[in-house]
Amino acid sequence: MNTRIINAPQENIMDMLTRRIAPHTRKWIEANPISAMGLVQTSVPDLFYFADVAGKAANVYTVELFGSCPQTTTTLAILGETSAVRAAMAAIEAAQGPAF
Repeated sequence: MNTRIINAPQENIMDMLTRRIAPHTRKWIEANPISAMGLVQTSVPDLFYFADVAGKAANVYTVELFGSCPQTTTTLAILGETSAVRAAMAAIEAAQGPAF
């Protein structure tokens, strides 16, 4: 698992993000302020697990980014206010470990 947090993503970063997400998610991004973006590159099963962990830990919006290798590796974007994204990313780090 690789993780990164981007604080105050620039417009060109948001443009790159919107090219890799579903159209209905683009509408959410346009309607909501995003002061930070967390990125998690992980396996497909962990994508769903970490999205659930993030959403339960903080008020964030999670979305899968297209363009990764969907058979084995994918990327999860966690969007929202800086403190919420940081809380969600901390929860994901804490949840990493054995599946059972």
